Amino acid sequence: MDAVPRIRAARWADKDHVAALIADALHPSPLATWLVPDRAPRRRILTDVLGIWVEHAMFYGDIHLTDAAATVGFHRYRSIPPPANYQMRLADAAGPHTDRFDILDRSIAEARPTEPHYELAFLAVRPSDQGTGHGSAILAHHRSRLDHVNLPSWTSTTSARSLYSRHGYTPRPPIILPGGPTLHPMRRNPESARERLSVITVRESRSA
Repeated sequence: MDAVPRIRAARWADKDHVAALIADALHPSPLATWLVPDRAPRRRILTDVLGIWVEHAMFYGDIHLTDAAATVGFHRYRSIPPPANYQMRLADAAGPHTDRFDILDRSIAEARPTEPHYELAFLAVRPSDQGTGHGSAILAHHRSRLDHVNLPSWTSTTSARSLYSRHGYTPRPPIILPGGPTLHPMRRNPESARERLSVITVRESRSA
């Protein structure tokens, strides 16, 4: 990627696009295969379930986009409710696979920090654009915003640990899904202004 992509806050009209983008990125993963073993309806089910959470983030979090990537997160400064009519909507979306999504939800909830934090629920890059810098750019944008409000960030991932590590995330105890893949929770503490200045000074001295 030659230039930093334009990053913007999502609007209500973007929610279906964001859900589809995340579903496309998640579709070939071991987690998606565990959630929906049947390949034929997998993308549709993922898109419909993700749509519930993307909509919820419009009210209790934020969503940011490039033309090929998205982050979806929740402001867990205090307890937030589940999505409206969640169990009914999840059953409608996931059908016979609802139990797997319930297990995933419970496992993440049990591992989630209880202190005020920002939960980065999804970071997705369109498959054809993976490896082009969009993920790193949007994660750097996310990191900068949280440093300004002095808030820790928490996420869980199956395959992007090296990307998160490069942006200051450290591993927490893993989540082992029954008969499925292992999720890797990661946490990042905010950098103070002094720490950011120190990093900038070191970089400038190295390039001098």
